[in-house]
Amino acid sequence: MDLINNLALGLGVAFTAQNLLYAFVGCLLGTVIGVLPGLGPLATIAMLLPVTYSLPPLAALIMLAGIYYGAQYGGSTTAILVNLPGESSSVVTALDGYQMARKGRAGPALAAAGIGSFIAGTVGTLVLAAFAVPLTAVAFKFGPAEYFSLMVLGLIGAVVLSSGSLLKAIAMIVLGLLIGTIGTDVNSGMERYSFGLPDLSDGIGFLVIAMGIFGFGDIIKNLSDKGTKRELFTKKVENLMPTRKDFKLMLPAVLRGTTLGSMLGILPGGGALLSAFAAYSVEKKIRLQPGEVPLGQGNIRGVAGPESANNAGAQTSFIPMLTLGIPANAVMALMVGAMTIHNIQPGPQVMTSNPELFWGLIASMWIGNLMLVVLNLPLVGIWIKLLTVPYRWLFPAIVMFCAIGVYSTNNNTFDIWMLGLFGIIGYGFVKLGCEPAPLLLGLILGPMMEENLRRALLLSRGEWSVIITRPLSAVLLAAALVMLVVVLLPSVKRKREEAFVED
Repeated sequence: MDLINNLALGLGVAFTAQNLLYAFVGCLLGTVIGVLPGLGPLATIAMLLPVTYSLPPLAALIMLAGIYYGAQYGGSTTAILVNLPGESSSVVTALDGYQMARKGRAGPALAAAGIGSFIAGTVGTLVLAAFAVPLTAVAFKFGPAEYFSLMVLGLIGAVVLSSGSLLKAIAMIVLGLLIGTIGTDVNSGMERYSFGLPDLSDGIGFLVIAMGIFGFGDIIKNLSDKGTKRELFTKKVENLMPTRKDFKLMLPAVLRGTTLGSMLGILPGGGALLSAFAAYSVEKKIRLQPGEVPLGQGNIRGVAGPESANNAGAQTSFIPMLTLGIPANAVMALMVGAMTIHNIQPGPQVMTSNPELFWGLIASMWIGNLMLVVLNLPLVGIWIKLLTVPYRWLFPAIVMFCAIGVYSTNNNTFDIWMLGLFGIIGYGFVKLGCEPAPLLLGLILGPMMEENLRRALLLSRGEWSVIITRPLSAVLLAAALVMLVVVLLPSVKRKREEAFVED
């Protein structure tokens, strides 16, 4: 009954003209950046954070959340019609979606993506609402030692579940932790690693690093790539409605993808990308029915499963961020930054101190999913025409927007130079095959880990054993150790690497 009352409160808050407007703006922007290759929710949210200074906290969060889950919808459109995933989580959607489009079945493929996304988004929102209250109650029992151990578990989870080399993921986490130590020590008041530069006394701005690595870094990468000829399905897509056979195949895949995405989205390092790959792997293992096309050759299950999973994962990745204050992925780290900008401390106290914001944000996600169905399917032609815009016309505007956003934060030209430096560093990460998302998690969680560890040591009068003598803290650290040991086993390590590689 409490859940119904809470959702009713959230819907009442979300159904205001202002919040509906910003939900629509977020969903529209999310769809556009999902469609356009070279942009992504990380870079876009980083660029728009300064814009949210003047907005009410709830409106800002609703818009940023809409960008995130809206990008999952938009990415499927170009993946199906152009074989060009606009968003990384849509990579596996292109495998079967594009083959369906080539066979003249682009309409059912787009419908499968839209229907699966809406069902998964709705279920993901309900899971978020259902888990919020019990998880928040548990979070109130956490002390500094438990929070430190939880953050260690989160960072280990981000390493284990990230794609690519384990060693590179660990290096990115450590680099993020080190960058987080730059600035003035809160306890002693001494400057650390500032090299005598007054501009570094407060540390390197979170926005500067996020925009540099994900905004400028992506621009440099895209400019360095030679343009390839694309086969565009510019003619009008007709017959959107899937057949009865299509529904029979896709609905179980939607349910499987939704369940898998809802679980994986909660995990540290999880979210849309991991959920989509995992769902496609599951669909490949399911026996084909008589007359069914193999996966990879235009099977509708290969579209419905991953698209459902990535949207469910995108929704449930809000759970640890809203209830525990721990970001599950890099986008959630940016959301933590957005909440901090508006003087909101992420964690269990949000639900009790500001229930309108908490439940209003959750309710807005369901409204946003409805908006996205309307935005994506009827307006396919418009989204495809966006792909005809040359990238050389887009990147100057992105560069200018990033620079203005960073400068407006502190009115400091030093931040512009740092933005350029981190853009070059971000491009270096791309060339070295390092995934930069763990760096952002390390940067956000590092100062929080240090603060909670120091607080725990102060309360225990310097006894380091406090982090293993407290039962819950010890369990969390043991879980982190087990996770790390298991993933280092040769057989598990090999399967982990294969999970992110598709034929």
